[in-house]
Amino acid sequence: MAASSSLLTYSLQEHASTETAIKRCKGYMYGNLCSSYSRIGYSKTKFRENSSKWEHIQKSPMRNEILCRAVEIENSLSPFVSKKFELDDVIESQQFDREILNDIFDVAHDMEKIEKSSSKSQMLKGYLMATLFYEPSTRTRLSFESAMKRLGGEVLTTENAREFSSAAKGETLEDTIRTVEGYSDIIVMRHFESGAAKKAAATAGIPIINAGDGPGQHPTQALLDVYTIQREIGKLDGIKVGLVGDLANGRTVRSLAYLLAKYQDVKIYFVSPDVVKMKDDIKEYLSAQGVKWEECENLMEVASECDVVYQTRIQRERFGERIDLYEQARGKYIVDKNVLKVMQRHAVVMHPLPRLDEITVDVDEDPRAAYFRQAKNGLYIRMALVKLLLLGW
Repeated sequence: MAASSSLLTYSLQEHASTETAIKRCKGYMYGNLCSSYSRIGYSKTKFRENSSKWEHIQKSPMRNEILCRAVEIENSLSPFVSKKFELDDVIESQQFDREILNDIFDVAHDMEKIEKSSSKSQMLKGYLMATLFYEPSTRTRLSFESAMKRLGGEVLTTENAREFSSAAKGETLEDTIRTVEGYSDIIVMRHFESGAAKKAAATAGIPIINAGDGPGQHPTQALLDVYTIQREIGKLDGIKVGLVGDLANGRTVRSLAYLLAKYQDVKIYFVSPDVVKMKDDIKEYLSAQGVKWEECENLMEVASECDVVYQTRIQRERFGERIDLYEQARGKYIVDKNVLKVMQRHAVVMHPLPRLDEITVDVDEDPRAAYFRQAKNGLYIRMALVKLLLLGW
């Protein structure tokens, strides 16, 4: 685990009730904190019957343990003593509530300061992230790897794991996860099957971050989207959002809809070709949460009403051999300067990227084009998440 070369120390003078056993073995350090502060050297034992996923924490077995001396210092000086993050993995948007979202956004703001600082952070020195991507990615993979490195950690990366990993030989996802977790402290995974991230989290003893699972969810994209809306619009309650494009296959819009439901007086417009309309499970969830939603065909009308026009790409890769359906959907809704003319001055255009022709290039010069700022915000959100999952608050 992390900081294997450091002397792990704690002060017991002001925290007499906190029993701390400090051990060192084969370069690993772990602390047995009765206050359940630290994850170092621990694995999560999972109760598949219980609703609470990791209620029981069990020490990982280690051999040839060598006791080491602890030098007493102030707890505040130790980077290893912190309040544990509420989540063990980031799998889906439903995991978050408003309080956690606000706190994550505060940490993301701090991460922005770190990224812009001239001094390099070392808070994740000694930690290793494995990026396991079974589908193509540019922004998500690179932003996660950049996040880890900017905080002093290291990265083991596998691009196109579907073809260039043992999956091509028939290895199961569970076996891959069990193997990779032996080399790393956290796994960021993109997979072509919906539900794959849940399967990985049920197998792993280290944190799993879902970087997109087929047409399922993309929770970290949704987090950065909501963070961007807050920064661009200045509020999250009482906003109107138009989700445009491939709503049936778009994992980004699905995850975003789940998060928007956490806020008050939000209205969501669904604008899409008939063959890629938003699925009923999202509509039913929004209705159950009291969120107003409406399906519309007129993009111009929706753009004039909304604070956010969230455009998405028609995803060719989700249509299989039905090229006719893809061609039927593609190009029906395009954000161009005519759409900008009807938009409100404070409103923004967002896009999870990559784009094809669904936003014309001349829109880029308009200050309401927020999609590249949105992509940059992904770095700060992902820096916050890896920090929280590995070190806590």
